[in-house]
Amino acid sequence: MTTPRRVGLLGGAFNPPHLGHLRLAVLALEHLALDELRFVPTANSPHKPPPDGGAALRLRLLRAALEGMPGSCRVEPIELERGGTSYTADTLEALALREPGTTWIWLMGSDQLESFDHWKNGPRILELASLGIAPRPGYGRTVPEPLADLQREVWSGAPGELVWLPSTELQLSSSELRVGLFTGSVTEGLPIEVRAAIDRENLYR
Repeated sequence: MTTPRRVGLLGGAFNPPHLGHLRLAVLALEHLALDELRFVPTANSPHKPPPDGGAALRLRLLRAALEGMPGSCRVEPIELERGGTSYTADTLEALALREPGTTWIWLMGSDQLESFDHWKNGPRILELASLGIAPRPGYGRTVPEPLADLQREVWSGAPGELVWLPSTELQLSSSELRVGLFTGSVTEGLPIEVRAAIDRENLYR
């Protein structure tokens, strides 16, 4: 019997991608025993304003960021290809249909976990995938009551589980980096390949 592939999914605008994103990916690969980690850039988030950068720009920078990452990391452009508002449940439905037999774990920060019970089709998300939670500075490890019984020390590979990852210990946000790039005050926090592309193309100025 073939063992199902264990795939982690890290969604976000990645506008721009930063070292916190890459560090989380490495931690997830190590602590969740993943076969693959996919970065899933959003088209339009239901929880945030539309990204300032165009989809082509964000995709190009994300691919640049992954140049120095393990080969098990890649871009999953399914939400950009679909367009419109990006809902996690819709993405998981499409992936499950496209790749039957794969097991999925959706990665998110602890700040997002607090509002998970307001996500569209949250119960369906947990039928299709588990949740991997990364602690964020300023947020505790409070789990919404409906999810409390789903917590596990180790991800079994089944859907409907919630596991905690170690902290990246990096206090980075794309919005703050964009401001810093605009004002010329950013000196760290970006992958070398991303910073080179930004400087070369004079982006976020």
